[in-house]
Amino acid sequence: MLGFFSSSAISILADGFATFLHNGGKMRLIINDILTDADKEAIKRGEDDSMLDDIFDLSDLESLRDTLSERDRHFFECLSWLIRNNKIEIKIIAPLSGEGIAHTKCGVFGDGLSKVAFDGSVNFSRTALIDNKESLTASCSWDGDIELAKIKDIENEFSKTFGGSDPSVRYLDPSSVRTRITDTFKDKELVELLDDEVELIEHQKKDRDLPVSVKLALDKAKEKVQKAISKYRTAPAVEVNTDGPHFPYSNGPREYQRIAFENWKNNGQKGLFAMATGTGKTITSLNCLFEIFKHSGYYKALILVPTVTLVDQWEKECLKFGFNNIVKVCSKNKAWKNDVDRLKATEAISKNGLSYVIIGTYASYGKVDVHQELNEFSKKQLLLIADEAHNMGAPNILNKLIGIPYLRRIGLSATPERQFDDLGNRKIRQFFGAEDGYTYEYSMEEAIRNGVLCEYYYFPHIVRLTDAEMEEYAKISTRLAKMYNFTKEAFDKDNDILTMLLIKRKRIIHKASKKMGAFKEIIQERIAEKGDLRYTLVYVPEGNFPDTYAADTYGTHDVIKDDPDSEHLIDEYTQAIRDAGDRITVKEFTSQSADREQTLADFANGELQVLTSMKCLDEGVDVPRSELAIFCASTGNPRQFIQRRGRILRTHKDKEYATIHDLIVIPEVNPESESYKMERNMVKSELMRVKNFALLSRNVDFTVQAMEEILDYYKLSIF
Repeated sequence: MLGFFSSSAISILADGFATFLHNGGKMRLIINDILTDADKEAIKRGEDDSMLDDIFDLSDLESLRDTLSERDRHFFECLSWLIRNNKIEIKIIAPLSGEGIAHTKCGVFGDGLSKVAFDGSVNFSRTALIDNKESLTASCSWDGDIELAKIKDIENEFSKTFGGSDPSVRYLDPSSVRTRITDTFKDKELVELLDDEVELIEHQKKDRDLPVSVKLALDKAKEKVQKAISKYRTAPAVEVNTDGPHFPYSNGPREYQRIAFENWKNNGQKGLFAMATGTGKTITSLNCLFEIFKHSGYYKALILVPTVTLVDQWEKECLKFGFNNIVKVCSKNKAWKNDVDRLKATEAISKNGLSYVIIGTYASYGKVDVHQELNEFSKKQLLLIADEAHNMGAPNILNKLIGIPYLRRIGLSATPERQFDDLGNRKIRQFFGAEDGYTYEYSMEEAIRNGVLCEYYYFPHIVRLTDAEMEEYAKISTRLAKMYNFTKEAFDKDNDILTMLLIKRKRIIHKASKKMGAFKEIIQERIAEKGDLRYTLVYVPEGNFPDTYAADTYGTHDVIKDDPDSEHLIDEYTQAIRDAGDRITVKEFTSQSADREQTLADFANGELQVLTSMKCLDEGVDVPRSELAIFCASTGNPRQFIQRRGRILRTHKDKEYATIHDLIVIPEVNPESESYKMERNMVKSELMRVKNFALLSRNVDFTVQAMEEILDYYKLSIF
């Protein structure tokens, strides 16, 4: 079962493949439904009833090897002949659900006596065999019962699928397959193609045998392409489709997005969508707006988002749908009032339904003059979309929306529940008509299983305090224990002394000196493995940011602000990355960063290898090319760790899986001390995140082993 199949692999393996056929070998392949035009036509010819001439002399090994080495017309005729004569039998499959692709890469070779099974990441293509970094595990029948059992499992799975009895797939004939050129890549935008061009130039320059003159020519070519990219990205707006509103992708909405729309429609056009980060919440909600347009002939929407970056991101997504007449209400648009007045005036004299989209931040909407202006639009048949809807629970937002007659409403969030805010949660559910449960829910587990998000490896690293740090930590814990209610597993009441002690305690965790050593070890291992740190996100401890809740690990909902020194931690981690190598490029991504969009673009094309951030990559920012995440800041807030994981799991055509490293500081308090029981409860809270990460990872056994010692110390279980 080879996932992607390309006969280019046969050319690369010509010597061995020719010998295999010469010795009477036969091959049965199960492949997915994406092929090159040439391979598709060769398979069609091979399965056609019309006979092909005997163009292969299998006894002539030299001629056979030469033919397979050359990919010309004769090569594909020979491939058709091999298929026609059952030397190569091919089954083409696709998932029955219609989502994703067949992507397994395993199989068994046998000679009648012995067998070798393989399982790994490599596709059957030239790129996979020659250019990529791939892995392959082999099991040999002569290596004992365990290996024999692995071989049998692969054989059984293959036989079931090849024999037509796998209920999870559908079987296709060659005329039904998608060709790689026309279907896989046709939705790319111009800027994506330009980015690819830069990547190709960089790849060519790695050829050590290139003359200096050619390398200079490539440098000039790269400079021209980068100027084109810069010009494109500084254009006033994304190119708009003039054909009117449309769904932006040729295959239409995914099945789960259709279900979300139906649920929303059947719920009186109100709904709360709890969808894992990276599963297309934006597209799902805009599809609802598109369905409104198809029914009524016009569209109206008010979209509220947490940040200015997301205002721009939503604008681009709206333009992809062909939604025009967009007004942005945020700090970047000083003329928002004039734009809103223009909409009102135009709508007043419009005989037909006027179409428009207003996109604003929650911060802007919270201002008296803004929400008074925008709420006037609620009298229209307008769709309110609240992105990261948990932000609505803030009193200055929710109180301004409750009672406003928005007939159509959608709340979006990977984590709709607000910690320690039952009243806010209840009001949010009521507002979106979701008192009895989410209108639609799509979990991270489902998304990974269905290929909407990529799989990942999770590596927790226990970081211990130094003796001096542990001594200071123990003193603070002893004082905290006197304020702790062991029955409620929380502090009895908040006061300035408690807040001060929690800040000091948290400062020790954030600044744990051994954390930096563990971090440097991780990045050095990555450089040794990959040669650089491309596509790496680093989350460092937060500084003076108002969303750092004591409740995350300490059982109180008061906001804790760190001392100013902790803001400098991001500088320390950024410098550590710079020190890792002269060619490593890194940039801080914070709320104060300028050119944030360009920064993300540079990160996506690999020019900028690492982004360090405290919080700004938590909500909505799209970084699908990221492959490695290092969490240097522990957080017990489910929203933060779920969103951070979602950032790294977004799919990309060049990414097979993601890797997450998690630095966890768990002090070992003396079991005889009065604070031990309190500390044990704190560790339980920390383990919620570790468990959540581990259960969906590819390597859950690693977590069990890495955490074993600390679990034994506190007499806890991760599961």
